[in-house]
Amino acid sequence: MVPDRKQIDSQAFSLMVLLCLIWAFQQIAIKAVAADMAPTFQIALRSIIGAALVAFVMWRRGIPLSLGDGTWKAGLVVGFLFAVEFLLLGEGLRYTTASHMAVFLYTAPFFAALGLHFTIPEERLAPLQWFGIFAAFVGVAISFLAPGDNQAENASNILLGDFLGLMAGAAWGLTTVVIRNTGLSNTPATKTLLYQLIGAFALLLVAAVVSGQTEVNHTPMVWGSVLIQGVVISFFSYLCWFWLLRKYLASRLGVFSFMTPMFGIVLGVLLLNEPLDTSFVVGAILVTAGIVLVSGYGWIRASLGR
Repeated sequence: MVPDRKQIDSQAFSLMVLLCLIWAFQQIAIKAVAADMAPTFQIALRSIIGAALVAFVMWRRGIPLSLGDGTWKAGLVVGFLFAVEFLLLGEGLRYTTASHMAVFLYTAPFFAALGLHFTIPEERLAPLQWFGIFAAFVGVAISFLAPGDNQAENASNILLGDFLGLMAGAAWGLTTVVIRNTGLSNTPATKTLLYQLIGAFALLLVAAVVSGQTEVNHTPMVWGSVLIQGVVISFFSYLCWFWLLRKYLASRLGVFSFMTPMFGIVLGVLLLNEPLDTSFVVGAILVTAGIVLVSGYGWIRASLGR
């Protein structure tokens, strides 16, 4: 019997703030050492670190590593989509800023909501959620179609990077749809994560080798960044998120995801001295509002007493 999920308490709130900071820092960590190690190669290496740690946890908990449960086909699909997401993210960071990437990557909830609306009857979108999706994509359009003065000299490259970030969000959203519509929805989260991390390592390593992006300027900052990404982002943050999902209401947790793009913008400005344009800020606010309306719909409806 599945235990009842709890309402959000101080522990869940504190962990969600920490996780959103970690996920926002992801783009910063990659971008900060991109000149010394290509983003695609960074993500490949961090993925194998995370995969090794997840496999160790599964072994200690007695979770089978075999493919006999019939999930390997769906596992290949989500592994491929996870790899595509981070390939697009890595390539996008070569052209756009970390703060831009933080916002466009987190359009994923909208793509997931649209996919689930058409595949799972219980996931039908309410009118307020449709309004949230509309607001978010208006925000994306403003960011694309009204670049500010800071983008004038390199507008085409920034737009390319932003577009790749948007497509990375779409790949992430589609991953969620596949998981929910296959046997992976009843598979231990660690095994699903292992499929994703192994897929990311395999595809991104090949992509890095083929495109000649494996050269590394060996510095403590480079390898420190890769190690932190592997242990903290690919391993700790994802397992912590799955633990929260087992204990707390997913609809209540989802509403906090709006913090990640906001943290990403602040960290990009403070740590990387990235510029901010008015059009991008307006677009980011609309995207954030859309995340709250789509992911936090259950919380909003409960708060209004409906």
